[in-house]
Amino acid sequence: MSWPMVKLHDICRPKQWKTIAASSLIASGYPVYGANGKIGFYSKFTHEFPTLMITCRGATCGNVHISEPMAYINGNAMALDDIDRSKVDIKYLYYFFLKRGFDDVISGSAQPQITGQGLTKVEIPLPPLLEQKRIAAILDKANDIRQKREQAVKLADDFLRATFLEMFGDPVANPKKWDVASLLEYGSFKNGMNFTKGESGSVLKCLGVGNFKSLATITCMDNIDEIELNTLPSDDYLLKDGDIVFVRSNGNKALVGRCLTIYPNKEKVTFSGFCIRYRIEKSAITAEYLNFLFRTPSMKRQMLSGGQGANIQNISQGTLSALRIPVPPLDKQLAFAKLVDFRASILKKQYDKMSESEKLFDALTGDFFIFNE
Repeated sequence: MSWPMVKLHDICRPKQWKTIAASSLIASGYPVYGANGKIGFYSKFTHEFPTLMITCRGATCGNVHISEPMAYINGNAMALDDIDRSKVDIKYLYYFFLKRGFDDVISGSAQPQITGQGLTKVEIPLPPLLEQKRIAAILDKANDIRQKREQAVKLADDFLRATFLEMFGDPVANPKKWDVASLLEYGSFKNGMNFTKGESGSVLKCLGVGNFKSLATITCMDNIDEIELNTLPSDDYLLKDGDIVFVRSNGNKALVGRCLTIYPNKEKVTFSGFCIRYRIEKSAITAEYLNFLFRTPSMKRQMLSGGQGANIQNISQGTLSALRIPVPPLDKQLAFAKLVDFRASILKKQYDKMSESEKLFDALTGDFFIFNE
């Protein structure tokens, strides 16, 4: 069906409101929206009714949100003011923008931005209001399914983190008085390999910092990029099941110290020079236990302080081997490992369902907005 195309500026008035300094935010009041949702509260509001906004500055430029009523929208988001709600449903507009994106509108490379002038090129297919509401209601249901499955995954993660602390206590405070030791007593470290792009002849996958994201484990190698080398690396550069890999160095300090456990099975996978591999060589400690230990906030802080209280830009084998790690009895570690395995089986089902719901949502938005492509 062909619907009339209208200019965004013909149905609303994009506006950047004054940005509130962080020091002016208060503990309670009217919610304040920044580039990525709520950032605090203020004593005044700019918008009485729910308002659609587009992130217009920074790395998340082009994200869309709908505010609560009685909210303040600051200058890092472009508020779409004065929408004629007798002709336009903002939920319909929200889902259209999710599908459309703003890649053709964003300007600037060092600091991406969207301007009111840039938005003048945006056109919207505008069916009758009742049809807009029908489309939005269908997409609301699909989106709700997607979000509930994401919440189920988060709850499973939160439960396991809480269980870890209940079973073992905080690893830095060590309230249960477990014996402590250096990781070198139970295994060995290896820095990742460096290579040049001009090499050729032998192909294998290489785990890099970009693969970590928020993952705790990797069991499928499909998303790990291949590299080409003149010759295959020695075996100690190839990852094995249960290896724990740390981000050693990165321009983004938030990534330094992040870790995951990898299970490549029989696939040949090496790891980047920006990473450190730890391999368990004694059965007195488990990968599941260490994985959760190193992802607790207190241990992460301890690791990044280098034991000296000052934040550091990178970690080393020396940094990691200097840490004193609580080592609970093996039977307790194995009991926790069983919980991790059970959670993994549950999460696999949830991820499969999430993938299905993502495909459903993408298919529905594609069906409704295919005329825009």
